[in-house]
Amino acid sequence: MLNLSTSESYERLFAVFSQFHPLSQSLKDAIVSHSKLIDASKKELLLIEGEKSDKIYFIVKGAIRIYYLNKDGHEKNTWFLFENELVVSVYSFFASQASFEYVKTMEDCSLIVLSRKKLEQLYEKFLSFNIIGRKLTELYYIRNEAQANSLRMHSAKERYGQLLASQPQILQRVSLGHIASYLGISAETLSRIRSQR
Repeated sequence: MLNLSTSESYERLFAVFSQFHPLSQSLKDAIVSHSKLIDASKKELLLIEGEKSDKIYFIVKGAIRIYYLNKDGHEKNTWFLFENELVVSVYSFFASQASFEYVKTMEDCSLIVLSRKKLEQLYEKFLSFNIIGRKLTELYYIRNEAQANSLRMHSAKERYGQLLASQPQILQRVSLGHIASYLGISAETLSRIRSQR
């Protein structure tokens, strides 16, 4: 696994944030002092059903999936997230309610962690950080809506093609069983679709 220094790790986070609004040095310093860099092992649970989510994670290195258990107790994947993406259980975090989701690492991960309390402190002190937060929330809301629409409106084959186009590395990093679950199809259907490509 590629090991990055703390400063290199935060530079990755700042590069993502700066796509939405410039970051002052004082805001950068505050983000560093309000958050922490941690390592998480492969298959580590960062959140389980019933817990309240109070953390946002930025993936410096690694991969994470978010899933829930259906009424039959089977895992249903809803998100796959990789480097330079933010991970949050949206409903639980923003509504301060018990999570219905699990957040689990798929690889050894290096993560920057920010608590809800520290996030609120940054919002109160820095107007620019509110702008970044709003734009990121919009981005992830749009992405979630696009996924929901895809499940409703597109065939399994189309959904698979869209997934490969948006996340081309996914076949190298996520098992076919997890991908099938995410697409809302059986492993057999996914295997048939792949054989036709």
